[in-house]
Amino acid sequence: MPSLPTYQLLKSEHAARRGTFTTVHGTVQTPAFMNVATAGAIKGGLSAYDLGKIGTQVMLCNTYHLHLRPGDTVVAQMGGLHKFTRWNGPILTDSGGFQVFSLAKLRQITEEGVTFASHLDGHRIFMGPEQSMQIQANLGSTIAMAFDECVENPAQHEYSAASCARTTRWLARCKAEMARLKAEGKTQNPDQLLFGINQGCTFPDLRIEHMKQIADMNLDGYAIGGLAVGEPAEVMYDIISQVEPYMPKDKIRYLMGVGTPGNILESVWRGVDLFDCVMPSRNARHGHLNTWGGIINIKNAKYETDPLPIDPQCDCPVCRRYNRAYLRHLFKAEEILGMRLAVMHNLWFYNHLMERIRKELDAGTFEQFHDAYVKRLDTRI
Repeated sequence: MPSLPTYQLLKSEHAARRGTFTTVHGTVQTPAFMNVATAGAIKGGLSAYDLGKIGTQVMLCNTYHLHLRPGDTVVAQMGGLHKFTRWNGPILTDSGGFQVFSLAKLRQITEEGVTFASHLDGHRIFMGPEQSMQIQANLGSTIAMAFDECVENPAQHEYSAASCARTTRWLARCKAEMARLKAEGKTQNPDQLLFGINQGCTFPDLRIEHMKQIADMNLDGYAIGGLAVGEPAEVMYDIISQVEPYMPKDKIRYLMGVGTPGNILESVWRGVDLFDCVMPSRNARHGHLNTWGGIINIKNAKYETDPLPIDPQCDCPVCRRYNRAYLRHLFKAEEILGMRLAVMHNLWFYNHLMERIRKELDAGTFEQFHDAYVKRLDTRI
């Protein structure tokens, strides 16, 4: 583990935090949104070069998917994810745990790990803490996530408690395996960071106890996992508020898989620094576009001859060059360009929403900004 702190708190307002997160691949201004490039590319045809143009700070790739194809050993032979994708900034790799539990139809959990069937061809795969760390060492990401068990909500308290205990034991094994790989020179990134994941479903007592346990392990960052999986948003916000006092103040905090702009504003207010979600790119591919006035469906007939940009307040490359009528035409004609431009716009919007949040925190006016936009940004126009 690095001896120097990687997270620096610059300012706070209520529980909201403005900070910097320093890594070997660059410094991230927080709060920040990570753009999801599951298999090493943003779905919708965006490259690493495009990400640089739309204000991306961190790219997120997935351990499970890259292990299946092209194979983490192939990525290692190509010099790791940074050389493979040509993205030079920080990269976070998810541990693969969520995909094992969400995509694999047949799986068997033991203390050692999980045996499951590939969603591609059904062949049997085993993944445990050591295997996840070995794969992520081959990928050479900036940040590796610990391997954890993702329990579906609603869950039984007894099973959730046993699962938390297992996740803690797995986390200790992840930490030990990462240290071994670094000591033996078996990693593409000798400065790779490790984040632990807080679990406990929607049980505050389990969440708090688990957070206390993993906080004692002195990791590089801490994530809240297992939320935004179908439970009401208010339940998610309550869990964040309950757990936040027990998260180390000097470490970065990551809420996994969240979410809408409103979700992000509420979670920043409760002390979260880092986010990721497939929502902006997935929604864009279906024509649902974020604006400062709410969400529009570009396929609607009313945009057929609309000369305005997607969002008159937006300065993204798409809004500077194209109008709603052209975007609607591309979608109706099923041209791939429509999808690409829509994804570019939505990710720009998310990245610059985070920039606006940081500016409001710098100015001490985040509460007013939150109150003005938290409902508006999630409203469908």
